[in-house]
Amino acid sequence: MRSKIMIGCVLFLCVLGAAFLAQTYHEIADVFEKDGSLTDSEYSWCFRLTLNLYGYSTVLLPCFFLYKYLERTNYFDKITNQTWLSRMLFAFFSTPESIPETVKPPKVEESPQREGLELAFCFTGLMCAYLVWGLLQEKIMTQNYVMSDGSTLRFNDSQFLVFINRLLGFVIALVQLLCSGQQVIAAPLYKFAYCSLTNIISAWCQYEALKYVSFPTQVLSKSCKVIPVMLMGKLVSRNKYEAHEYGTALLISLGMALFLLGSRDTAAWDSSTGGAFLLMLYLFCDSFTASWQGALFRRHKLRPMQMLCAVNLCSCALTASALLGRPAPRLMQHPMFLWDCTLLSVSSALGQLLIYRTIARFGPVVFTIIMTLRQAVSILVSCVVFGHAVSPAGALGVLLVFGAVLLRVRWRSTRPPPARPPPAPHDPPAL
Repeated sequence: MRSKIMIGCVLFLCVLGAAFLAQTYHEIADVFEKDGSLTDSEYSWCFRLTLNLYGYSTVLLPCFFLYKYLERTNYFDKITNQTWLSRMLFAFFSTPESIPETVKPPKVEESPQREGLELAFCFTGLMCAYLVWGLLQEKIMTQNYVMSDGSTLRFNDSQFLVFINRLLGFVIALVQLLCSGQQVIAAPLYKFAYCSLTNIISAWCQYEALKYVSFPTQVLSKSCKVIPVMLMGKLVSRNKYEAHEYGTALLISLGMALFLLGSRDTAAWDSSTGGAFLLMLYLFCDSFTASWQGALFRRHKLRPMQMLCAVNLCSCALTASALLGRPAPRLMQHPMFLWDCTLLSVSSALGQLLIYRTIARFGPVVFTIIMTLRQAVSILVSCVVFGHAVSPAGALGVLLVFGAVLLRVRWRSTRPPPARPPPAPHDPPAL
């Protein structure tokens, strides 16, 4: 009885602390929105990022305090009778008992024609889903919407886009797990909070960067992710890399430099460091997310959909905490904007499902080739639709970047693949 009273008091204090943090967050957010000198400042992205982090803390700090209390008191070792509260705390902060996996049907050999149709379906689906996602991302963040009164308005709330993407991704992953009879929570949810935090920060930086740099620059920056990934692998996992991996990383860096020198984005970066910092923060957070998810895959033997469901659940909680109490974007009254947001989220979610289907059926090498081609086509389509100019030096840089990526794929496919965990899912993938 005493333990129940104590845990009740601790939970009450956590809720009280969360309410206090949320109230102060809303007051700071109101000041930020009303102060034109902050919202119109060259460094407004810095204030928005700080505000988002404070919003996330309204969930993270109380949960951290509760976790430390449960750990210090050995709460789960003292449980005698299971209650709804203890089961909820168990799911959040302790390893759940594994349940039997559903029996998989025997694999049926397919004809080459059927396999070819399956590859064509995955290729077409991935290209269409992420081409639509890329175009809508650039349209929402860079184009003006004409309101009913004739005024023009540009969307600037990247946090809102992150939330609706994570919400739809969570719903689709949850439905998929329930329909297939798989375990929904296969590891303590608090362990997903780390990669969820960096995942939503990287997604926010990705959208916010479009206010400073063009979409082609953003896409090529994602191709440079191999460099911080190698750095993270060296520091976190003590991975060793071969000479050709360092060589292709150098070619990617050289290609990116050529593209930027021949791009009009260089002038924008000369007057503002916002785009450069946001892209670097994106690459750093995205690299950490992949490394942390890889560690979770190895330790808890997770399925990709289990990872996607848990990460998106935590991401929804964090992004919602930074949106609660804030007025809905005025553009929510615009039918075309609502359609664009819905289609953006649907294309992203469908793309994730096709990612797992492609990797499961044809392996990561085929998937990487498809996504590399998709990036190249995305740059071409963006230049045609939105009028981005690319100089000959910039075009050479693009060819160097994608040529280096394909070289890495080629070398990787010629050697026996080592035993590795399943790929860490992202929304949207950074490939």
